[in-house]
Amino acid sequence: MKITGHHTVPFPVDSVWDALLDPAVLVRTLPGCERLVATGENSYAMTVSAGVAAIRGTYDGTCVLSDLEPHESLQMVLQGAGAPGTVDASVHVAFAPVDEGTRISYAADASVGGMVGGVGQRMLGSVSKRMAGEFFDNVAGALGAPTAASGGVAPGSSPTAPAAGTVFTPPPRPPSSQDFARGIAVGAGLVLLGVRAGRLLGRQG
Repeated sequence: MKITGHHTVPFPVDSVWDALLDPAVLVRTLPGCERLVATGENSYAMTVSAGVAAIRGTYDGTCVLSDLEPHESLQMVLQGAGAPGTVDASVHVAFAPVDEGTRISYAADASVGGMVGGVGQRMLGSVSKRMAGEFFDNVAGALGAPTAASGGVAPGSSPTAPAAGTVFTPPPRPPSSQDFARGIAVGAGLVLLGVRAGRLLGRQG
């Protein structure tokens, strides 16, 4: 399955390039990424939670950045396997300065197996493009945050290569109104179960 697209990030090429090579940025901008573990130069073991349609699950795999042409292009190879199936993807990413910032073009050759492989290619392609857009929007958000301490990236700061075994995790996600509503629903369900159990016990007594 081949997927192509482009996205414009409102920051200069050097800042975008540095952000994509920074594992602390990758772990909080890759959709569903739960952890990255440095295994070598620009090479990581990763855990990602993702899904297509009703098929969701956790994948353990690897992310390797290679063929680096600074501020011009790189190759990203992703592999993952989990209960929903397997994913193998090779993505060529190119960078070009434009008036609006940086135009990022990508061309991916992906292979999907298992249950998730049974989903139609049109849906897989649509979901992949949406996730790519979300990823680049997240990168722009990280670059636009006020300071590195608050989750932002200082413009022009080149990341240093982490030591092998260094673990990167995203910051805790703030609770949303959906989580609050879900908590109320679960709590109400437990109360109803308690009332029902009390009635049954009362009848037996």
